[in-house]
Amino acid sequence: MTERPNSDGKLQPGAPNDPVPFGKYYLLGLIARGGMAEVYRARPREESAGRLLAIKVMRPQLAREARFVDMFNREGQLAMLLTTRCIVETTEIGRIDGRHYIAMEYIGGRDLTQVLRRCQETNQRIPVPHAVYIAARIAEGLAFAHQLTDTDGRPLNIVNRDVSPSNVRLSYDGDVKLLDFGIAQALMKFTSEIGVLKGKFSYMSPEQIRGMPLDARTDIFSTGIILHEMLTTEKLFRGDTEFALMEKVRKADVPLPSEYNRRVTTELDAIVLKALARDVTDRYQSAADLQRDLDGLIEGYRFDPKELRQFMRQMFRKEYAKELEEMQLSLESRTLGDMPARSSASMPAVSAETTATTGFGSGGSVPVTAPRTQPQAAAQAAVASNGGAGAGDPPPRQAKASTPPPLPQQPLLDEPGDDGSDKPKGGFWGSLFKRKK
Repeated sequence: MTERPNSDGKLQPGAPNDPVPFGKYYLLGLIARGGMAEVYRARPREESAGRLLAIKVMRPQLAREARFVDMFNREGQLAMLLTTRCIVETTEIGRIDGRHYIAMEYIGGRDLTQVLRRCQETNQRIPVPHAVYIAARIAEGLAFAHQLTDTDGRPLNIVNRDVSPSNVRLSYDGDVKLLDFGIAQALMKFTSEIGVLKGKFSYMSPEQIRGMPLDARTDIFSTGIILHEMLTTEKLFRGDTEFALMEKVRKADVPLPSEYNRRVTTELDAIVLKALARDVTDRYQSAADLQRDLDGLIEGYRFDPKELRQFMRQMFRKEYAKELEEMQLSLESRTLGDMPARSSASMPAVSAETTATTGFGSGGSVPVTAPRTQPQAAAQAAVASNGGAGAGDPPPRQAKASTPPPLPQQPLLDEPGDDGSDKPKGGFWGSLFKRKK
């Protein structure tokens, strides 16, 4: 098998049953396209164990400029350090035939923007315990990154700056993962050229809108916005114009989530308001503190993480079935071309427990506790040198481990646009849950 470039020099994306070689990987289909890169489902060519990856390949037109290549490589270097269960795991950065790429774990699931949109379309909402759990895992991932140090123990002072629903991945196994951790910092300098901020103002902190120096507390504010949005199914900050929206973010006038959702307790209201304090000194001072308070609430809900898995598989029943089918084809495709033929009966089955995650931008898994590899150590040195049950809810149902029974047919929704916009269709976002008078 040889690589099959298009006539215009673009990569052929391949397909689950038609793998295309890309260095030591096979490409198995395009799964996302962003302003800086395209992301492909892939698997290693020489690996016997069934494992899928996501390969992010930098767009050729950007690769012509050294500053964008530097940004892309810094993203990969930083991502190699973030080995924790709540951030997508990056396995390698490199270049193949002049194309810069980042390889990461593949996650079968949906991003939080898509989950919220499906809730709108089906007249549902994310249950309160699920929302609290998701926010706690976001805070856990942020806490790990904020506390990261270099090889000499000096803080790296990592700030995400782009915590938004489109960068939160929920896997079909019920895992929550943050995506694109490194690129947010680097792209701030060049947003006018590749448009990455479009649709993101709604998730910025007041100090970020003002252009002030940022620290970890800006990510806490963004997490608070996401939590408020999950609880209320209502955009917290909106405006008819960019200027009007930015003014609302600067003022940070935040209504109580319980005004929209009677299942939100007074204690949860207080956590949300503290995360969304306009003055950084009144806000949670660390993501670890926010995580602690959210996890404390989860204990009271008697929430089992398996419930999030069941929620995702039911909410996206057709997409989940398609994901399993494509994963099976992707694993069986190693029998094609230059690989020895084997019967499909000899292939490992893709069960309902298979964890797949897509780290794309432009989440099961267990905590990664292995010692830092040489590439990770080098990345660390490089980064351093560049210096729902509320009071009235019934007890949650115990989720079953098996695949859920068929549900009534649900309409398929459009995928989110490349511009990162999460504007709901038909204005339903503002009408699902009205504020109590």
